[in-house]
Amino acid sequence: MENRQRELYTSSNGDRWYLQAVDGEAVVLHQPNSSSGGRPSEAALHTFLNPRNKGPEHEALRRLICGLATAESDSSEAKVFWNA
Repeated sequence: MENRQRELYTSSNGDRWYLQAVDGEAVVLHQPNSSSGGRPSEAALHTFLNPRNKGPEHEALRRLICGLATAESDSSEAKVFWNA
C-alpha cells in the first residue's frame, strides 16, 4: 500500500491539512495541533470542496487543482506534484 501526501495549508494555530493519496484514492487529512487534543480526520474530496466551505485550507486545495489543470501535461509542475 502506497501512501503519499502533500501539505496544503497550515493555520496560525498549527493545524495542518494534507492532500493524501492511498492506493489511488485522494482524501484531505486534517492534522490538528498537538495542544488541541483533537484527532486527525479525513474528508473525501467532494465533501472538502463543497462550495459552502470557504476556509483558507479549502482555497489552498482549489488553487492547487487550478494550477494543475492549467499546467501542460508534460510540465515539471505536473511531474513533481507529489514530490514537493
